[in-house]
Amino acid sequence: MNLELTDEQIALRDTVRQFLAEKASVAGHVRPLLDDPTGSTDAVWRGLANLGATGVVVPAEHDGAGMTMVEAGVVAEELGAALNPGPWLSSAVASARALTRTGADNGLLAEIACGTTIATVAPFTGAQPVADGTTLRGQLTAVPDAAAANVLLVLVDESAGAGLYAVDPTSDGVTVTARSHVDPTQKLFDVGLDSVTGRRLADASADAIEGLVDDVTIARAADALGAATAVMNMAIEYAKVRKQFDQPIGSFQAVQHLCVDMYEAVELARSGVVHALWAADAAEPAERHRAALRTKAFAGRLTAVGDTAIQVFGGIGFTWEHDAHLYLKRLLGWSAYLGAPDRYLEKVGAQLVSDLNRKALQ
Repeated sequence: MNLELTDEQIALRDTVRQFLAEKASVAGHVRPLLDDPTGSTDAVWRGLANLGATGVVVPAEHDGAGMTMVEAGVVAEELGAALNPGPWLSSAVASARALTRTGADNGLLAEIACGTTIATVAPFTGAQPVADGTTLRGQLTAVPDAAAANVLLVLVDESAGAGLYAVDPTSDGVTVTARSHVDPTQKLFDVGLDSVTGRRLADASADAIEGLVDDVTIARAADALGAATAVMNMAIEYAKVRKQFDQPIGSFQAVQHLCVDMYEAVELARSGVVHALWAADAAEPAERHRAALRTKAFAGRLTAVGDTAIQVFGGIGFTWEHDAHLYLKRLLGWSAYLGAPDRYLEKVGAQLVSDLNRKALQ
């Protein structure tokens, strides 16, 4: 595992960063779309597709870039830093990995890679719809980017296990309702399926579903890392120029401690996210799953970065006009994803104790 980016990965990072700065800034793109259910525009989505970002983990034989989750993490971090509200993670990562992990090959991967199809996957966990032949019934909660998607990939309970189905969200019997939650830069929806015709794509084994949950958790951790890094850097730059008593506030020890706390949390998270991105493709399933659990267990620390940054900004950080609250909400959304960090800390702790006990008995 390489903890440093290669020249190619640096080029990918810089290209995506420049595109987002020029075409999808917080002021010019994110804020105008806070109440838009799709979270994107045709121009920005097409721009990401032209960069190859929508096909980053799609295999080359399906017209994708054929890269790994490490490269997907590079893109995710930049999108998080820019607070991008679009469906990239749902389509380019979650949907692409759902199709590849289940072995589904029906042309969707190529369409996702070139950006002509926007897909999303639901649900990962909890109650799943049921199928009667190809007719689906059930309720899906907290489906990301359902309003932007033209394909819903649905994991469905079947008599012999689970299957992956494709559903047209404009079909009769499909209802899509916006779901209110803490983060306006990421769009969630409740979807109802009332005798909806779906197209069965593949079996969905328990291992494939667990791998998919891990993939999306790790990619979202990279997004959160980007958001935390960006708001930390904003706060540090502010501390250099904001003056009190004729001194930059960054010269005061109390503010310095806050900045160091943010930096420590971000860098500790970075090492964990880099390892998890590597593990998503290169490690054994057990190690990959442990790495994903750790990224979630550390989620609260990243949320604290956003909170601490607002303390550094002082009064201006609490205003609607300042972007700090949007970064905090992005991090709060990550912390709430698939449950609060506490239970993941318990799982990581239990695994550590189990490993220690096993080694002691050897």
